[in-house]
Amino acid sequence: MSIRDRFIRTKPSDKSSENLDELNVSPALEIAQMRRAHIRSIMPIEQQVYPRPWTAQVFVEELEQMRSGKRHYLVGTIADQLVGYGGLLYVEQDAHLTNIAVHPMWRSRGIATELLLDLAWEANRRGCAAMTLEVRNTNTSAQQLYQRFGFVPAGIRKKYYENRDDAIVMWCSDVQQQEFTSRLRQIERSRM
Repeated sequence: MSIRDRFIRTKPSDKSSENLDELNVSPALEIAQMRRAHIRSIMPIEQQVYPRPWTAQVFVEELEQMRSGKRHYLVGTIADQLVGYGGLLYVEQDAHLTNIAVHPMWRSRGIATELLLDLAWEANRRGCAAMTLEVRNTNTSAQQLYQRFGFVPAGIRKKYYENRDDAIVMWCSDVQQQEFTSRLRQIERSRM
């Protein structure tokens, strides 16, 4: 997979943006395949964004599954700082979005969109018929992101998260159709 540089909107008040200004570096997002060396940088994000975070061992096991072609994981970095990650699990002809997370300091800058774009293109290249995911019923911003990619609600898993919050099950069933690839190209054009 090639690494694509993408410019991310910065907020002047962010310390991370100030550091980039001092270095005279343009903040470009690079997407790459996740490796074991990334796990150390992933864990602080995982622990901040999920009430029941995965352990480092779970990520190690997921990466082992990636080597056998059963998973696909990506990381996003800006100026050598890991700012987000996401992954797919393959089940027969479908791709299931296992996680997508962005460091809280880097949210609302299009990073989740970029990660999901790469994951969606990967599901398309692999020949997946559909993509699925679960999203917390209270996470409306994530739901809006997924709807932009063509995911639609398909059901509810009661008390799925921490035996408390419901999950909305979402499906995108046209991954091999022209409509899906046109949608992805439109998302790519809209971010330029």
